[in-house]
Amino acid sequence: MNIKENDNLPNSEVFALEDGEPVKKTIEDLFKNKKVILFGLPGAYTSVCSAKHLPGYVNMSEEYKKKGIDQIICISVNDPFVMNAWGKENSVGDKILMIGDPFLNFTKAIGADVDKSGRGLGLRSNRYTMLVDNMKVVRLQEEKDTGSCEISAAKNFLELV
Repeated sequence: MNIKENDNLPNSEVFALEDGEPVKKTIEDLFKNKKVILFGLPGAYTSVCSAKHLPGYVNMSEEYKKKGIDQIICISVNDPFVMNAWGKENSVGDKILMIGDPFLNFTKAIGADVDKSGRGLGLRSNRYTMLVDNMKVVRLQEEKDTGSCEISAAKNFLELV
């Protein structure tokens, strides 16, 4: 990743599903004047993402709110329909905002893009978690391998908040 702690997030366009329709959002819309946990992952419905990364943040959302976090956002290189369906299957409710980055606008801007063509996935995002305060990256944990979810896991990252 080329983004580092103390950097500001690039103001890229991403998508959310609202009332059944995809809605374009900017990173500034989502992060300005807020304290946010952002976790990025290779893809909805993939093994580690579904078994550990997303469920960890769903289960620990209240602990994060107690630490002053305004919002938790999950972003992946998927369309907003897929992110919404995956969120419903994992009972995210209003605990986590599910965001799609289907064109890798944000993912490439922060240097998190990885080629997973060998696994049939194409270009994806590396696995990471960051604490962002008013667009500024305060903490960042990036996994060395997308198949690992340790330093970016909800339980482990909570200690850094």
